[in-house]
Amino acid sequence: MFFSQPPEIERVHGGPPLEYERPIPKVPWRGITVVVVLIVIAATIAWEFYCRSIGYGPTLNDNEDLWTSARRHVKPESIVIIGDSRGWFDLDLDELQKGLGKRPVQLAMGGGCAYPVLADLANDENFHGTIICSLVPRLFVAPPGTPPMERAEKAVRRSHTQTPAQRVSQYLAIPLEEHVAFLKQEELTLDDLLKRLPIPNRPYALVSPRLPPYFGTLDRERRSRMIEECARPGKLQSTIQQIWLPLFTPPPPPPYIPKEEFAKKMGQAIEQRFHDVAAAVQKLRSRGGKIVFVRLPHSGGLKALEDRETPRAAVWDRVIKDTAAPGIYYEDFPELAGFNCPEWSHLSAGDSVEFSKRLIPHLRAALQM
Repeated sequence: MFFSQPPEIERVHGGPPLEYERPIPKVPWRGITVVVVLIVIAATIAWEFYCRSIGYGPTLNDNEDLWTSARRHVKPESIVIIGDSRGWFDLDLDELQKGLGKRPVQLAMGGGCAYPVLADLANDENFHGTIICSLVPRLFVAPPGTPPMERAEKAVRRSHTQTPAQRVSQYLAIPLEEHVAFLKQEELTLDDLLKRLPIPNRPYALVSPRLPPYFGTLDRERRSRMIEECARPGKLQSTIQQIWLPLFTPPPPPPYIPKEEFAKKMGQAIEQRFHDVAAAVQKLRSRGGKIVFVRLPHSGGLKALEDRETPRAAVWDRVIKDTAAPGIYYEDFPELAGFNCPEWSHLSAGDSVEFSKRLIPHLRAALQM
């Protein structure tokens, strides 16, 4: 039975028990292949030109694997920058290396909370270096389950669980991302383009605030620099300014939780964060490590909003008091307070160099170097 030959009809058209042949149409496959390849190449080139025409340029994606590659460079006595995107944009690695004697490792991340990275370094028994922590209050006290916490937690988790395949994939992706603009992972995928549709808020369904579009480049050291189009007054700059306001405005409490109960839970979460940060700093210090908190410049309507919603005494003063760590608040020093953030939240590429130069003496004094 197993060696019986199927009839002609089954051999040609397929059928039980076995299929031996599938008819292939007699068409010019070689020509079709060439046409398809040319169409794909033309469409790819057209999409690349379009992305560049609307302001995008080649840059690395700030994903968990790129962060992990930077985390891998942390040595026992390294200087490490952690925190949010202001530490990313405003601190120039070249100037810090000249002034501090070591090249810092850049572990700050856009829209990320500093605590998961601080805890990871504090729990690393081999690390007894120096941490420069950028502190934006709204992000620093973000409770568990929120996007700032999840973003930082995912990066830390990937640094401990990265597979060889993920590492190789990142290694192969870097040369492409450095030369191709449309490979912007968080903005030009279909999923992210669909999020730009103007969907209004509805009862019990609030649309998340839009994230700012491309306005900075990222290199292999995770140094971020603002592009010139954003540094100059214009549509991109004003668009980003108006995006920051809803992003930094706290969302309303869920309708199914009483406001008093919600406020109580948020207060407990913030108190726990202060306690956890103080414990992490103490653990770091017990091994000879150092930390300095830095409040970096912000301007315009965003500064007014932050100063109103998260006043200095509420978070900054509390962190400095509980940790007994040195802090550098830019407004306390005339040479640091005169910088303007073009889009209200970050310094331009040129100003980041000058700001870092002026910051170095304060860092050396705070770290007793």
